[in-house]
Amino acid sequence: MALMTCSFFSEVLGFNTEIVAIIPQATHTQVGLQGKASSDRHPTLFLLHGLSDDHTIWLRRTSIERYAAELGLAVIMPNVQRSFYTDMAYGPDYWSYLSLELPRIVRGFFPLSDKREDNFVAGLSMGGYGAFKWALSCPDQFAAAASLSGALNMNNDEHIARYPKDMQLIFGGEPLAGTKHDLLHLLDAGAELNGPKPLLYQCCGTEDFLYQDNLVFRDHAEQCSFDLTYQEGPGNHTWDYWDARIQDVLAWLPLQNRK
Repeated sequence: MALMTCSFFSEVLGFNTEIVAIIPQATHTQVGLQGKASSDRHPTLFLLHGLSDDHTIWLRRTSIERYAAELGLAVIMPNVQRSFYTDMAYGPDYWSYLSLELPRIVRGFFPLSDKREDNFVAGLSMGGYGAFKWALSCPDQFAAAASLSGALNMNNDEHIARYPKDMQLIFGGEPLAGTKHDLLHLLDAGAELNGPKPLLYQCCGTEDFLYQDNLVFRDHAEQCSFDLTYQEGPGNHTWDYWDARIQDVLAWLPLQNRK
C-alpha cells in the first residue's frame, strides 16, 4: 500500500485541510504484507473519524492499512474537526466540503473509481453518524455504508446535554427532528425513493453509552425496509472494539473484485 498525508486548499472551507490516503499497491516485497491492486481505478472507502479525533486516528489506533492491503481497496480519511459532518451554524461548511468537494479532489489526486458500486463510507461514533448521513443523503454515490458505535439518534436530548457548546456551534440550537440532520428522517425519505438504496451495516457494543440510540436507529431502518446488517455484542466505546469491527466491515463490503 502507498500511504500518504495530503494537505490542500479547500475552496469550500477557505483554508488548508488534510487527508490521509491509503492507495492500493501490488507488491510482494514488503515484509509481512501482501498487497493487491487493480489495473483500473480503485474501489474506495471513505473512513470517518469521531468527535475527539482527526484524519490520522484510524491509522494510529487500528491496522486499517494492513486490513485494506489484501482487498485492493483505497481508504480516504478526511479531517472535519468537531463538525458532525455538517455545514456548521457557527463554523465552516464541512458537509459541503465532504459531499461535494472531497470526492472530486481525491479522484484528481489518485486513480479512484467514481462508480457507485465501487464507493463506500464508514465511520465510528460521530463518524458513524456522518457515514449514514452521507449515504442516506446521497444514495446515488454509495453502494454501502457502515456505522461503528454511531451517534445515530440526534433527537436524543442527552447529546445536547453532553456537548452543549458543540451542539450550539454546529446546529445553532435548532431542533433536529425532521430535518436533514436527522437520520431517522433521512430513513423515511429514503424509503420513498424509487432508486437504489445503500446497503447498511451497523454495530454497537452493548456496554456503549450510544447503545440505546443504536437500537432506535436499527428498529427504524427495519421499519423502512432498508437492507441492514446489524451486529451487537459485548463492547464499549473503545478502540479494541472498533479495530475488531472494522475488519467485519471490510469483510461485509460488496467489493466487485473480491475473490
